[in-house]
Amino acid sequence: MTTTEPRCPVSHTDYRHDGPILSHYAMASAEREAEPFYLNDATSHPFWMLTRYEHVLEAIQMPEYFSNSVSNALSPDRKVRFMPNNLDGEEHLRLRRVLNRWFSPAAVRGLDAVAKRRARELIEEFAPDGRADLVDGFALRYPTEMFLATIGMPVEDGPKFLGWVGALFANLYKGPEAEAAVVSIRGYFADAIEDRLRSPRDPETDFLSRMLHPEHGPRWLSHDDLTTVCLSLVTAGLDTTRSGLGYVFAHLATHPEDRRTLVGDPDLVPKAIEEFMRLYSLILQEGRLVLKDIDFHGLPMKAGDILWLGIASANRDPRKFSCPEEFRIDRPNTGHHLGFGAGPHRCLGMHLARHELEVVVREWHRQIPEYSLAPGAELIERGHQLSLRSLPLVWS
Repeated sequence: MTTTEPRCPVSHTDYRHDGPILSHYAMASAEREAEPFYLNDATSHPFWMLTRYEHVLEAIQMPEYFSNSVSNALSPDRKVRFMPNNLDGEEHLRLRRVLNRWFSPAAVRGLDAVAKRRARELIEEFAPDGRADLVDGFALRYPTEMFLATIGMPVEDGPKFLGWVGALFANLYKGPEAEAAVVSIRGYFADAIEDRLRSPRDPETDFLSRMLHPEHGPRWLSHDDLTTVCLSLVTAGLDTTRSGLGYVFAHLATHPEDRRTLVGDPDLVPKAIEEFMRLYSLILQEGRLVLKDIDFHGLPMKAGDILWLGIASANRDPRKFSCPEEFRIDRPNTGHHLGFGAGPHRCLGMHLARHELEVVVREWHRQIPEYSLAPGAELIERGHQLSLRSLPLVWS
């Protein structure tokens, strides 16, 4: 770190409001190009903003100064506490070590046949209609079913989760509908835990049975903590994958040359997914709680302050990525993007998310290679945690 004369302009930009597609990326990029740091006063809890790649990457790897006990600068006081998301240090690492086996590359490969089969079946459902709202339909159903398959829960319970997750993110964890959804999700897993206690399943394939198994499970977790872990996995995985599919298909529907490139050479899909994750960061920002006073490149922060790590603005920083507003499938350093974070809190489910996106892009274009936005469609981007409200597609 270097010390310079303190200088920090004030930002009044409120990123919590809906806007036209890509408007939040545009606001974040404009602020990044004007200044590296801001104090944002648009919420009831003002926060410091880091906007550029090198600073975001550095800070995200400094857990000794910046705590994950606050993981969202826009809502630092939300009632929902996530695990392992909001844990730090050894407490975080020991839970991650237990969870990693369910989301490792090997575990994801084990789901490959199920993932492909279910994607094909769902696409076959949609294909004859000639139209679909991808975000409201396919893009939430598919990751919900894959999540349940990953942890060994009944895939047929998927419809229950559609309403719960929709209520959570429609209200961003606030209000009676969101609170009721949290109660329902926790209740679902509390009932499942009781069922596993009475009739344990195979701990090699059933997540809850393993977590409760005396030889394998984390004995320091209470049953209430375990329901919190399950709630965290649901909220962290389902909405973000839906969001990813929304932006990917919005791009491909409006950039037919890119779509036809992938249709012609499906082997390019993995590279394309990485570039999509850079260009359309699903996480606008990550929040942190400042643990102790620090002068960060001339930005003086005090213990107790809230910090915004600008993931989306960093991924479009021209100091790191040339022509960052363009989709370039052959970009040499795409893999350096921060779409899944970095450091000890790097996204637990990144391998599953990548795999789901790759499977859907391949399988969709096998059956529906040509499509476009529905005439007159107005694409609205949700504020706070980015997602498209809808994505109406049509095909012949």
